[in-house]
Amino acid sequence: MRATDLLGRQQDPIVAIATAAGRGAVGIVRASGRDLSALIAAVCGRSLPPRQATLLPFLGEAGEVLDRGLALHFPAPHSYTGEDVLELQAHGGPVLLQLLLARCLIALRLVHPGARLAEPGEFTQRAFLNDKLDLAQAEAVADLIDAGTEAAARSAARSLAGAFSTEVRALAERIVRLRTLVEATLDFPEEEIDFLEKAGARQQLAAIVQAVHAALAHARQGALLRDGLHVVLAGQPNVGKSSLLNALAGAELAIVTPIPGTTRDRLRETIQIEGVPLHVIDTAGLRGEAETADEIERIGIARSWQAIGEADAVIFLHDLTRLADAAYLHGDEAIARRLQTLPAAAARLDVYNKLDAEGAAAVPAAGLALSARTGEGLEALRRALLAQAGWLAQPEGTVIARARHVQALQRVREHLAAAEGHAAARDSALDLLAEELRLAHQSLGEITGEFTSEDLLGSIFSNFCIGK
Repeated sequence: MRATDLLGRQQDPIVAIATAAGRGAVGIVRASGRDLSALIAAVCGRSLPPRQATLLPFLGEAGEVLDRGLALHFPAPHSYTGEDVLELQAHGGPVLLQLLLARCLIALRLVHPGARLAEPGEFTQRAFLNDKLDLAQAEAVADLIDAGTEAAARSAARSLAGAFSTEVRALAERIVRLRTLVEATLDFPEEEIDFLEKAGARQQLAAIVQAVHAALAHARQGALLRDGLHVVLAGQPNVGKSSLLNALAGAELAIVTPIPGTTRDRLRETIQIEGVPLHVIDTAGLRGEAETADEIERIGIARSWQAIGEADAVIFLHDLTRLADAAYLHGDEAIARRLQTLPAAAARLDVYNKLDAEGAAAVPAAGLALSARTGEGLEALRRALLAQAGWLAQPEGTVIARARHVQALQRVREHLAAAEGHAAARDSALDLLAEELRLAHQSLGEITGEFTSEDLLGSIFSNFCIGK
């Protein structure tokens, strides 16, 4: 089911600069439309052989040479968008590329008055609408560009090649076969066939449920690779939060002094652990408002609690050298109570710092011990963070996924669970079973774009860069 207004917009030829802003060795101007022969003749002065790079001058409106570069013509339907595509590879000066862009628009509008600049993601959107890519593959294009780690880039490439889509389609085909059996039984009740027993429907349904569980696990891993885990370092002043951030990042990012309240605002750094991005946020030391007269520090503490409320995991850092201090323990207890009252409490890791310090107390059994100064215990913390994130050590087989893919598979699982309930009933309600299977099939189709709202498509492609 394709959005009708997207199809209407697809009639206009589009053109854009397809390389990043700024000065570079090479810049690309890309055009796509149903017929680009007039544009090719105007800018290149001749026809072009399909899918071959041709070195020639790019001509201005008066026939003057704007630049000399490579031109490539990809005739429909054998192109990225499924339409005629022209790529002009010129020298990468911003002014020159703007001249070429304007020249292409003028030449296109002589034949196609509706020709216009491409919007973000519109080339990939047309590839989707022309069935060159499904929606999951189209999203993988943006994910490949935005990948922040090598593992994420490799996983996005697998999704772009269709690995995730193939898994989803295989599930859809199994559900369709089961739907066919159920609906055939509904259509011919006079046959008096014990459908659930003789067709092995329950066994088929159970096998599909197991396959969905596996696909959901894969999608969660892919979503974690794409989005990472947001980890907040929390604790009282001078417990070593900034030192721990520096140790995890392997660089002196935060200022570290023995003066309480040195960190006034949130400091964020993204690190990698086995290819998984972790967005680590160092926060101002937590203490009651009555304990500080510094307005800036009070604002920093408020922002710390805001970051904690938005985190996936909180490292609650304790100071091993102060565990005998009643006032310090009272402060930790107050922080722990507030952590438990947060509306969406993040997973909490109790970590005890300053293991190397003189006078360090024994480590409580439930906590992790480390020294941010020497690095002792850091590897155990990294493993604990990965475990908290639910990461399985299988990056080679992982495909990139998004939160919406995970949510769609969760809906599939819920509909199949309801279907199992109907199938197990003594007097099986086959019409209800058929409806739950239909809804499960529709939720799967949302991943690849077979059943997708127009608003969702607009949201997805608007986040692409222009020219892609």
